[in-house]
Amino acid sequence: MADYFRMSEEPSDGKAADGDSADGGPARRRLKPATPERLERVALFHLERYATSVANLRRLLLRRVARAAEVHGDDPAEGAAAVEALLVRLQAAGLLDDRLYAEARAFGLNRRGASSRGIGARLAAKGVGAEDIARALDSLAGEFARPDLAAALAFARRRRLGPYRPADARATARTKDLASLGRQGFSYGLAVTVIDAEDPEALERLAREGE
Repeated sequence: MADYFRMSEEPSDGKAADGDSADGGPARRRLKPATPERLERVALFHLERYATSVANLRRLLLRRVARAAEVHGDDPAEGAAAVEALLVRLQAAGLLDDRLYAEARAFGLNRRGASSRGIGARLAAKGVGAEDIARALDSLAGEFARPDLAAALAFARRRRLGPYRPADARATARTKDLASLGRQGFSYGLAVTVIDAEDPEALERLAREGE
């Protein structure tokens, strides 16, 4: 899982990892036919830079196939078949693994302050299956006694909410701070526990070790 932790988060701007643009700019005009060999190069280039799911890489490659079909008249069905064959090979080689991807993303998002609900939604948006999402969330319980408490504290610490604010500003900011945690998907009870905490270090120990 270590390699997945080191990889960057994928861009959300719709650009392929090899620099091809989704618009009609110069990169589009330079687009080459989506041969199996070129699709493999695009996939490997992407995987060198980003951890990703099977479904998300499929979407990226199929966009490449569709653009090549528009520009060069390639057969989209042949391109789609080449994509599926490539995905099978990448999974067999261990270069594409939804379980490891989901676990690494779950840990990373938890450390950044995402709730379990939020993590599940983000993984689902990347096409990760329900079973792999459940395993990823279960893996957090092996690291933290209370994963959502750990995440809520991490979010509050990053945003300087509740006990991480100057003492004289806490009361006036309380409602806003509770709302911030609520928008992250944390329950109201958990938000109150974090925002009203007098000893956040004790809560952090509780999140790691439990009662």
